[in-house]
Amino acid sequence: MEHKNGTFQTVFSFAGQCRWKMIFSVLFAICSVAGGLLPYLGVYRIILIFFEGEPAMAKIMPWIGLSAAGYLAKQIFHALSTSFSHISAYHILENIRLALSEKMMRIPLGSALAKTAGEWKSIIVDRVETIELPLAHMIPEGISNLLLPVCVFLYMLVMNVKIALAALVCVPVGAVVYGIMMKNYSSKYDEYMKASNHVNSVIIEYTEGIQVIKAFNQSTGSYQKYADSVESFKNFTLDWFRSTWGLMNLGAAILPSTLFGILPVSILLYLSGEMTPAEITLAIILSLSIIGPVSWFNNAVNDFKSIQYAIRDVNEVLDIPELADAKTEVSLKNYEISLNQVHFAYNEQDGDVLHGVDLKLPQGTFTALVGPSGGGKSTVAKLIARFWDVTGGNITIGGTNIRNIPLSQLARIVSFVSQDNFLFNCSLLENIRLGKPDASDEEVFAAAKAARCEEFIGRLEKGWDTPAGEAGGKLSGGERQRIAIARAILKNAPIVILDEATAFTDPENEAQLQESIARLTKGKTLLVIAHRLSTIKNADCIVVLKNGRPEACGTHDELLRECDLYHQMWEAHIGAKSWSAGNSDMNQTGREDIRNV
Repeated sequence: MEHKNGTFQTVFSFAGQCRWKMIFSVLFAICSVAGGLLPYLGVYRIILIFFEGEPAMAKIMPWIGLSAAGYLAKQIFHALSTSFSHISAYHILENIRLALSEKMMRIPLGSALAKTAGEWKSIIVDRVETIELPLAHMIPEGISNLLLPVCVFLYMLVMNVKIALAALVCVPVGAVVYGIMMKNYSSKYDEYMKASNHVNSVIIEYTEGIQVIKAFNQSTGSYQKYADSVESFKNFTLDWFRSTWGLMNLGAAILPSTLFGILPVSILLYLSGEMTPAEITLAIILSLSIIGPVSWFNNAVNDFKSIQYAIRDVNEVLDIPELADAKTEVSLKNYEISLNQVHFAYNEQDGDVLHGVDLKLPQGTFTALVGPSGGGKSTVAKLIARFWDVTGGNITIGGTNIRNIPLSQLARIVSFVSQDNFLFNCSLLENIRLGKPDASDEEVFAAAKAARCEEFIGRLEKGWDTPAGEAGGKLSGGERQRIAIARAILKNAPIVILDEATAFTDPENEAQLQESIARLTKGKTLLVIAHRLSTIKNADCIVVLKNGRPEACGTHDELLRECDLYHQMWEAHIGAKSWSAGNSDMNQTGREDIRNV
């Protein structure tokens, strides 16, 4: 669904149950303005008392009390209004961030990966955060800064039309100055946001890549790119400021200068007898009250722009097409997987990655995908898990098109373990429990033991309570893989997809880990993507993929006889193993297949 409403309509659509708080915020802001007008009335009455020549305290004190009460009411209602507006603002921010997070779960994986982690962080954290301060203050302050000048102007009209118009003589002149300054404001602000996004991405790239920069002694060149980006952003910002500072200062000097018009006109009106000294004094005081609100609207333009750009980025994400999700769970006859003339393209420009792939994975069998890099192996695996939708053909499980299986149900029946295993920055116990959130500690311990996690967890100071670090950064690649496999063992799904799941395994632990995987996959429909051909040589069926098409399929022995490409891959693999065996104390030759450890 596209969001075609205005900026504030979109913001308020996330208000939910806090709409009443926003309404009360507006009402309290109006009460605050009303209270703020009472001191002017009190001052006016006190001035009249002095001009009448009878300044007795008995006459003055009631008006002093009224002024004090008005000021107190203004502050109390302003505080209430601001409190309600801040609560509403944070509630809106929470709803927006939740909506963005939920959207990420419903869009194709490719659409999510099209943005870097830095870009997602910029939208969900930074951009959304820019909404809070303007939104929290724009409601109470915007209303008071709008109503106060209007009320003052109407009161001055009652006093004298000429004096009221004279108080505003500086407004059109200042507005012209600001209009000239703001004529290219939108385009400049757009350039500013692009420059800001660029420097943010460079900073994130530099900080995330610091290990590679140090390892390859590229600190000078990489730092120069970082420094040049910061310098470029600084220069752009300063150039924009220099191009506007003259008009900005001129407008700031003219716009609040209400005395420029009101003083000469008030003198003429006094000389003509149209206004008394007391009325002129009050008119001057009232005109000065307009200065603050008028100046506020200048800053409000920037606040509105920051909200506008944040909402634009939010809507860009919310308008990404979602994967269609079936509503009703289906009863599957079995867990046989079938790919029928499957075509797939990541985008139209690059063309198809898969070209009419036909593939059948009978229930309870072990199928392996091998072939040159870029042949489409991981793509096939991810299409079965429905990280994307096929662009042609269909994929079925138990005879049911996976598009007709609810995403939540599909996620329950498919375990996907990749070589790039992500761990959350929580305890290792909770990282494993993600496979089955309602699992007991004993079930988690059993899964971890089966995945050979106990050995390294026992060496850690905090044991099971050890945080994995950001993205699992406190663990080695092999340790992260064992946690991910333990997670899959705990999940116990009937379909298991292993995408280079043992790529980072230490040689001394691989045999044990293969045994764990054998337990995990026993009796399940298993698809394995592997470059180590010795780990899949006893598969029920090995499919050789090349350039998005099945080159051949069969058992290990059949492919050695009939497929030149597989034969070459096997010879290269055996040669690499022999070289490794000759240069290591640990000879890993003859490792058994994950189904026959």
